[in-house]
Amino acid sequence: MDAPARQEARERLDVLVGEWVVEADFPGLAAPVARSVFEWSLDGQFLVQRSEVPIVEAPDSLAIVAVDPETGEYTQHYFDSRGVVRLYAMSFTDGVWRLLREKPDFSPLAFRQRFTGRLSDDGNTIHGIWEISHDGSSTWDQDFTLTYRRSR
Repeated sequence: MDAPARQEARERLDVLVGEWVVEADFPGLAAPVARSVFEWSLDGQFLVQRSEVPIVEAPDSLAIVAVDPETGEYTQHYFDSRGVVRLYAMSFTDGVWRLLREKPDFSPLAFRQRFTGRLSDDGNTIHGIWEISHDGSSTWDQDFTLTYRRSR
């Protein structure tokens, strides 16, 4: 992958940069309002996401998105306040943000996960859903929903 193509892959993520209020809908819990900030780091080579959730049942997290220099695909490196470390294959195309974890990495794979978020036309809202699969088949169940609303 040449330098201009890699730069274009990074620029597609610019729409995420900023501060967001995140509304989560966890089954059985009061809907918390969280905060998530996306910013470029290390001369724009990595997109860093920091999220803070004001309830003990949900962890604060740090995610670092890298562009693969060969393919232009994204990898999200995820870390949270429970000590969980995971790798997600990520895409961001035509306003659709996807994360997928289907194999063990730094944490055992007791379940598969995927996230699909859709960016609004004005770029200020992302409606997303996390899904989970426990049986290794193509059956996915809703885990929880997230709505990101740009605050800055």
